[in-house]
Formats: sequence, C-alpha cells, structure tokens
Amino acid sequence: MNPIPSEFQVTPLEQDTYLVDGVLKQWTGATTPVYSTISSTQNYEPTYLGSIPAMGEREAHEATSAAVTAYDQGQGLWPTMKVADRIQCMVKFVTQMQSTRAEVVKWLMWEIGKSLPDSEKEFDRTVAYIHDTIENYKQMDRDAARFTKTDGVNAMVRRGPLGVVLCLGPYNYPLNETFQMLIPAIIMGNTVIFKPAKHGVLCISPMLTAFQNSFPKGVVNIVYGRGRDVASPIMKSGKVTVLALIGNSKSAIALQDQHPNKNRLRLILGLEAKNPAIILPDADLDLAIQECISGTLSFNGQRCTALKILYVHESVREEFNRRFAAKVDSLAFGNPWEKGVMLTPLPEKDKPDYLEELIDDAKSKGAQILNAKGGERTENYIFPAVVYPVTKDMRLYHEEQFGPVIPILSFTDIVEPLDDMAASNYGQQVSLFGSDIKAIAPLIDTLVNLVCRVNLNSLCQRGPDIYPFTGRKDSAVGTLSIHDALRSFSIRTFVASKDNAYNNAILQELLDSKSSNFINTDYIL
Repeated sequence: MNPIPSEFQVTPLEQDTYLVDGVLKQWTGATTPVYSTISSTQNYEPTYLGSIPAMGEREAHEATSAAVTAYDQGQGLWPTMKVADRIQCMVKFVTQMQSTRAEVVKWLMWEIGKSLPDSEKEFDRTVAYIHDTIENYKQMDRDAARFTKTDGVNAMVRRGPLGVVLCLGPYNYPLNETFQMLIPAIIMGNTVIFKPAKHGVLCISPMLTAFQNSFPKGVVNIVYGRGRDVASPIMKSGKVTVLALIGNSKSAIALQDQHPNKNRLRLILGLEAKNPAIILPDADLDLAIQECISGTLSFNGQRCTALKILYVHESVREEFNRRFAAKVDSLAFGNPWEKGVMLTPLPEKDKPDYLEELIDDAKSKGAQILNAKGGERTENYIFPAVVYPVTKDMRLYHEEQFGPVIPILSFTDIVEPLDDMAASNYGQQVSLFGSDIKAIAPLIDTLVNLVCRVNLNSLCQRGPDIYPFTGRKDSAVGTLSIHDALRSFSIRTFVASKDNAYNNAILQELLDSKSSNFINTDYIL
C-alpha cells in the first residue's frame, strides 16, 4: 500500500449540527457512523470518516414547518423578493462555497471513491453551473420585464415559485447532480428541505455555514438520516409541493404514494437507465472502443448515463470483443488520489457481492468472461468483467448493474437492438457508432423516439449542462438543464388588465413607484 499524501489524509468529522430555520442546531441524539471502503492501514480495514445525525419524525416535521413558514403560502420574504435580491443571495453563497473546494474534493474521494481529477471536476462544474444558472435567470427576467397586449388585454408574464421542495440527491454525484436540482429550486423562490445521500454526505458539511449565511431563515433546511425515517414523514405531511429526486424508481414511487394530495405534487425525477451502445459494421473500432471504455467504466460505471449494455454487429464482434477486453485489462486500479488511475474502490461495501452474483448468473447460463482480470476480487473492488454472450434470460440483461460489469450482445439485424430498446422499461440515451449515413439516418429517426438523446460516435453523458437532460418511460420525469431546471421548479404566472385609461393609469403608477416586485420593468445587468 502506498502512503497517503498528507494533503489527502482525513480527520474524522462528527457532523453534530443541522440547518433548520436559519439556525445551525446542535444534535445530541443518535448518530450513524460513516465509513469509507478505502483502507488507510497496511492490512485492509474500512476507514472511519465520522458520523452524521440519525434523525427521525420530529426533525422531519421541524424542517417541514420551517420551510412552510418561510414560504408562507407565497407571502414569505423569499418568494416575494425581487429577482435581483435573490440573485445577490445566490452570488454570496457560491462565493463562500468556492472557499470549501479542497475540503469537499477530499471528502468526495474518501466517501465515494471518485478520482481526484473527477472530484475536482465535479466541484468546478457545480460552481460553473451555479454561475450559468444565475446568468440564465437574469436573461429570463429581462425577457419578462415588459407588458404585452393582445385582444385588448395588457399582461406581464413571469415565472413564480411553486412552494416547498423536498430534494434528495444521488450518492454518485452528491454535489453536482444534487445542486442541479437544489440551486434552481432555491433561486426561483421556493423553500427547500434537503437530505443528503447515504454516501457523499460529509462532503456537504463544509458548505452548511455558507447556506446559513446566504439565505433568509427557513429557505434552506438540511437534515440527515435514512429516507424512511426523515423523507417519509415529510411527504406524509402533504406540505411538499415538489419532489426532486435522483435515485431509483422504488424510492420515488414509495415517496409519491405517501403524499396525501398527489394532484398537487410536482415530480422532478432522474431514475434508472440501461443505456445501450450500438456498434455498426462500418464503425471506426478505435473510436468505438475508446468511447465504450469511457462510457462503461468512467467512475466504475456508477452513472445513470453510463453505457450498460453493448450491441456489436456480428461482422465486427470478434475483433471488437478481443480489443475491448484487452483494453479493459490495461486499466489501472488504485486509490482516488493516485495519478493515472481510472478504476477506484467502490463506495458500497456490498456492491462487489452483487456484481459477482450477476456474473455467476450469466456464466451459469452460457456466458463467458472475455478479459483475464474480469471478476477478480479485492476487499473493496471487483475488476471489470466483460461478459459475452449475454442473453435475455440473464439478470445482467435486465438489471441496471451500476458498476464495472459490461454485458455484450451480438446482432445481425439492426431490428434486434431496436426491438430490445422498445421493449425496455428505460429510455434515457443511446450511443450509435457508424459512418454510413444511409444506415445512420433512418436509425436516428427511430432512436429519437425511443430515447431522449442519441450520441453519435460518442459515449452517453449528461453535459454540457445547457442541453436538456431527461428520459422516457421509467428513466425520468421532468427535464433538467440550466434552462429547463428554472422552468421545472416554477410556474408561469401573470397579471392582466383590460386596456383602458383607468387600468393603464394604475399600471403606470405601479411601474413609476416601483412598489411591486412583480410589476416592474427593471433590467438586471
């Protein structure tokens, strides 16, 4: 074992405060230990990272009450605040957030095993996302800062907040994907209750003070604990207007079912995916193999956008499989801070056992592991296994493995993968590798109706964040992007009046006096 560089060594963090109603309250109740699967000793053992509060129904209701009071049925300080003032609060937050970079990056590496470059990228991308959201919101407000007149009716149309948002982020991107829901929800005038993910929870701790300092009390409330203990009572209260969750369908369905007024509940969900790659006979195999390596194994395949099943045309199958398997075996495994590593420890201690079950099931039904290292175990990892041929009676075909196991199928007729995609419960993205436009053109026209993003000769991914991120069927509800997220967490609302002298005089006086935060034509620079 190589020594851990001093700048990446950790001291256990006992997270004994939580943010509710603008106060960092002291927690004296039960706690849950946080361990890393990364060992800091010569003989392997998990590393103790600290602890978090094990909260329950009382704290759930406390946070809910604070968010409801701050929103105050749309009459609270935050939802009625001028857009420019809300933006100032967000600028203050992101400025303070930037000072936590080194600490947050270190926790990302230890908690979820994300490599140093990827952890730094996640932080920097999140900061850029916040700045871009601010600029997009400014432009939205500029476009709305005017009256329109149609059929004798004057109107000013803007976007208004929805209410109280419950935000539950994922462990694989505990900062970036969580903030891509949290930030637009806040800036649009909603109040939020945020529960960090089960892994990647301590990386939020350095930013608690920034949340407290930057927003009025009750606007941001941060609680800890198991979903069933904290999120369930919040949903049962019926006071949540928006459920924003990135995770799995079972959790999303369970929480929806607990809300007593489902017709009042807006859903913004990022869920499972089984994104395929399709390698056509004329594909550039050098390019396809490199993109499929990144697509299947970036962050060990623990991404909803990861390539989770590969369809290879029979005419190139033998060469693709041989070269792909060799490339996988050449990848370096190590701790996140070690230079050049692509494969890093898995954050879930039970994940290697689960992946081994999938591999064993496939092998028992006729599949083989194509790469020499495939399936090799350590205490906190299982080396990526390239599995072929995968058939529909195997668990690996149906289940989202969310880890370093790569199923491969061959096909002779393009109808085969298309029919499989049509029958799938998921429909997020696809990667299509080929160059013959006579083959590609009709495929694109079909694929755009099966998924929401077709990646031509490239891996599946979320960014750039300006593009819409969503999915069909069980893969998503709602759309996220810098542009779309602001709309997802708001609703169009407007003031209208008949075009006559009496009304026009009132509107003019409202504009001149600047007494209304809604009726104004101020231009935010």
